[in-house]
Amino acid sequence: MEILKNVILAIHILGVVGLLGGVLYQIKPMREGKGRVLPAMMHSAWTMLITGVILVGLQYPLGNEVNNVKVSVKLVVLIAIIVIALVNRKREAVAGWVLPTIGALTVLNVLLATVWR
Repeated sequence: MEILKNVILAIHILGVVGLLGGVLYQIKPMREGKGRVLPAMMHSAWTMLITGVILVGLQYPLGNEVNNVKVSVKLVVLIAIIVIALVNRKREAVAGWVLPTIGALTVLNVLLATVWR
């Protein structure tokens, strides 16, 4: 069960990397006013959601205590990321605040995961 948790965690981290990588990849187009939400960013956000739910579900059979407040805050942040990305995914050029906000919320989610005990 511990191995399964670690594999799911690795996939979750790949989702974070994909989302942040997509934002960083769009820096040059953002400066030109042509930044957009890439399909890989959407897939990464959904991957983070699905693997995050699985990770929380795996904590109970492993006998670990779950901080439900922390999980709820992280879920709200991730839902905000997904909603912003969904609303803007079909646009050829998104507003200047969209990609920096997605990036900042992703970094916030990482900080919540690592700093909040």
